[in-house]
Amino acid sequence: MAPRYSEEFQRDAVRIATTSGLTRPRIASDLGVGVSTLNKWVQQHQNDDLMSGPHEDVEKENARLRKENRVLREEREVLKKATIFFAGQKA
Repeated sequence: MAPRYSEEFQRDAVRIATTSGLTRPRIASDLGVGVSTLNKWVQQHQNDDLMSGPHEDVEKENARLRKENRVLREEREVLKKATIFFAGQKA
């Protein structure tokens, strides 16, 4: 008898299959399911909103990453200016 997979497992597998860029045979192998099973799940869930659920954590993480990105860009600009300054300070 074939093992039963939870709805959550199936939805996660479909999300990975549709967003990861990996091939379905690779994903199926990594998850321990058959390619035909994965394809069936993708077909069944093709109209589902796979990103539904708590978005608050994602929004917080995006805000944190935007801030970190801004800080890193500012630091890079300072380092560029320092490099130009010290390159002109030949002894």
